Amino acid sequence: MKLKLSGTEKIDVSSKFLWNSIIDPKILKECIPGCHEMKEVSDGEYKIVLNLKVGAVGGSFDGKVKLSDQNPPIACKLNLSGGGTLGTGKGYAKIIIDEKAKGTSLMRYEGEGEVAGLVAGVGQRVLLGVAKHLVKKFFSSIKVNLSNNRSQSQ
Repeated sequence: MKLKLSGTEKIDVSSKFLWNSIIDPKILKECIPGCHEMKEVSDGEYKIVLNLKVGAVGGSFDGKVKLSDQNPPIACKLNLSGGGTLGTGKGYAKIIIDEKAKGTSLMRYEGEGEVAGLVAGVGQRVLLGVAKHLVKKFFSSIKVNLSNNRSQSQ
């Protein structure tokens, strides 16, 4: 089953600060919903362990996140793949950062994913709702982490 998501998010930091944060593995680990473990296996590539709930079904996933097509501080692509007790999944998210005004950035994202197995059985409408919820949690976490990191660095 395939899913597509896209959108924009306004974030009150400079594009350079935002870029450095989204490629920082410590911040990524804290912001990826359900991520309990993240280990670097090569430059820009990480093994991850996720615990997620999709509809009424929950489980763990082992997977990889790889940063590619990097054009600092403007764009990159996050490639994701994994599998676990609920099935398998793979996908990507293209991220483009525009600095709208000093200290304010607009992050645009466009992603596509494909899932198979038990997780696909919950239906596209439920999966799309879960995916939107996970994206919202990701951006909420990014904003909190950026705010904390900005105040600590001042």
